Amino acid sequence: MAPPDRLQAPKSGPSSDLRLDAACLLHAVSPLLWLPQAALLALGVARLQSGAGLNGVVGPAVGIVLAGVLRAWLDAWSAGRMFDTARESLSHWRGRAIAAVAARSPLDRARAHAGAAASALAEQAEAILPWQTRYRGAVWRVRLIPVLILLPVAWYSWAAAAVLVLAAPLIPMFMVIVGWRAKSASEAQWLQMGSMNAFLLDRLRGLPTLRALGSVEVTARRLRASAEDLRQRTMRVLRIAFLSSAVLELFAALGVAMVAAYVGFHLLGHLDFGAWGRRLSLAEGLFILLLAPAFFEPLRELASVWHDRASGMAAMDALDRLNADGLPLPDDETSDQPRQEAQAGNSDEDGKRVRPPRVKVQDLAFAFSGETPVFRDFALDVKPGEHVALMGGSGAGKTILMSLLAGLLPASAGRIEIAGTALTAESARALRGRMAWMGQRPHVFSGSVRHNVALGRAGVGDQQVHRAIQWAQLDKVAQARPGTSLGEGGTGLSGGEAARLALARLAAAPRADLLLADEPTAHLDTETAEQVIESLVALAQGRTLIVATHDPALAARMDRIVRLSAPVDAAQPIPGGWHGA
Repeated sequence: MAPPDRLQAPKSGPSSDLRLDAACLLHAVSPLLWLPQAALLALGVARLQSGAGLNGVVGPAVGIVLAGVLRAWLDAWSAGRMFDTARESLSHWRGRAIAAVAARSPLDRARAHAGAAASALAEQAEAILPWQTRYRGAVWRVRLIPVLILLPVAWYSWAAAAVLVLAAPLIPMFMVIVGWRAKSASEAQWLQMGSMNAFLLDRLRGLPTLRALGSVEVTARRLRASAEDLRQRTMRVLRIAFLSSAVLELFAALGVAMVAAYVGFHLLGHLDFGAWGRRLSLAEGLFILLLAPAFFEPLRELASVWHDRASGMAAMDALDRLNADGLPLPDDETSDQPRQEAQAGNSDEDGKRVRPPRVKVQDLAFAFSGETPVFRDFALDVKPGEHVALMGGSGAGKTILMSLLAGLLPASAGRIEIAGTALTAESARALRGRMAWMGQRPHVFSGSVRHNVALGRAGVGDQQVHRAIQWAQLDKVAQARPGTSLGEGGTGLSGGEAARLALARLAAAPRADLLLADEPTAHLDTETAEQVIESLVALAQGRTLIVATHDPALAARMDRIVRLSAPVDAAQPIPGGWHGA
C-alpha cells in the first residue's frame, strides 16, 4: 500500500524576495521619466509662447518621445519580471501547503475539508499574485515618487510644495481606515466561498443518497441560500473598494486643483509669495502643474489596489492554516534503508513471498487531542499467516486500530512491529510496501480502470492488472474493462462492483502479504457480501489478514476474533484471552 510520493515544494526563499524587490524598484523608477518629459513639454510650450515656432519644439518633442518609449519598455519589462517572480513564489507557497496537507494523517480531525483546501489552493491563492505585483509595486512607487517629485516642485515654489505636503497625508490616512474594513470583508467573503465549496463537494459526493431520500430540493435551497450570502459578501467588498477609490480620487483632485489655483493666480500677479522671493516663469509654472498629478498618481494607484492587499493577506492566512501543525502521517521519505530491509524480508531471490509477516502490538496508547483515550496499554499478537477479525461496537476503535497498523496515524505510546520491524516514521513508508488496504467505501479516482487498479504502484503492470481484474470477476462488467474511464467517486459502478475493484487492487499488489480490510462487506447486499468474503478469504491464503467488521459471517471465516470494547479501557482483549471463531 505504498502511497505516491509527496509533492515537493519548489525552492524559494530570500533570493526570490530580492528579485521581486528589484523588479518592483525598477517598476517604481519608470514613472520618474515623467520628470524630463514634463520639463521638455513645459520648455516647448514656453518657446511657442515666445514665438520660437516649430523649430524651437523639435528638440523637446524628440526627447519626450524617447523618454516615453524608454518608460514603456521599462514598465513592460519590470511588470513581466514581477509577475514571473511572484508566480514562482506562489508555486512555492502552494507546494508547501500541499506538502503540509499530504503530511497530515487522513484521520486528523483538524485537517481542512477537501473543498475548503481546494478553494484555498486553487481560487483563493490566486489573490496573492495581485498583492505581490500590483500592490507591492504601488508601495515602492509611493516610497519613491512623491519625494522625488516634491524636490523639484519645492525648488521652484515652496507654496506649491506645501499644498502637496498638506494634501498627501489625507490619502494614506483614509486608506488605513478603509483597509481595516476591507480586510475584514474580504476574509468573510473567502471564508464563505470555502464553506460553500466544501458543502457543494459533500453534496455532489452524496448525490445518489440525496436522490434516494428525496432531499435534492432541500439541498438545492441550501446551496442557493449559500450562494446568495456569498453574493452579498462579494458586493460588500466591491462597495468598499469603489467607495474608497471615489473618496481618494476626490482628495487627489482637490490637491491638484489647489496647486493649479495657486500657480494660475501667481502667474497672473495676484499672489506674490511662495516662489522664494521671485516670480515663476510660464515654463516653471507649467512644469509644477504637470508634476502635481504625478505626485498624487502613486497614492491613487495604491488606493486602487488596496483591496488586493486585503484579498492577498486573507489568501496567505488561508495557506498558513493549511500549513498549521496537526496530526502527522508517520512517513519519512528521506530513508531508503528501511524500505530495502522490509522488502527483503518478504521476498526471495525470485521476488516470491516466502513468509507472511507477524504483527505484534505492545502497550499501545492513542488519543485525539483533548479527547478520551481510545487505546491504553493495548496488546495484540497476530501470527504469520493468521486471519484475525476485530469486532466491537461503533466507537470501539476498530478503524483507528487498523489505521495505526497501516501507519496512517501516529501512536501516542507503545510499539507496533511488522515482521520484526518497528513501525516508525522512518520505516512506515517501507512497511506500507508490503500492505494492501480495503476499506468499506473504496475511493475510485477519475481515470481508467487500469489506473484505478494499479494505483501507480511499482511492479504493477498491465499483465498484473488484467489478472487481478479477471480474478475479481470484473472482466464481465462492461463498465469495468481495463481501458474504460471512470468518474471521480466511482460514477458508473455499483457498490458491489466498487468492492470487487477494491479486491482487484489487493490482488494486483505484488508484494502485499499483510492484508488490512476495514468493514469490507458493509453497505453490500447479502449475495454480494458472500462473494466478497469468499474472494477475500481465497486471496488471503498464505498471507496475514486483519479484518475490522460487524459482519458475523465474515468473522466466522477468520481464525480468531478479537473483541474491542468502548473507550476508555476498551481497546483491551476481553478476559480469557483470544476468542476463536
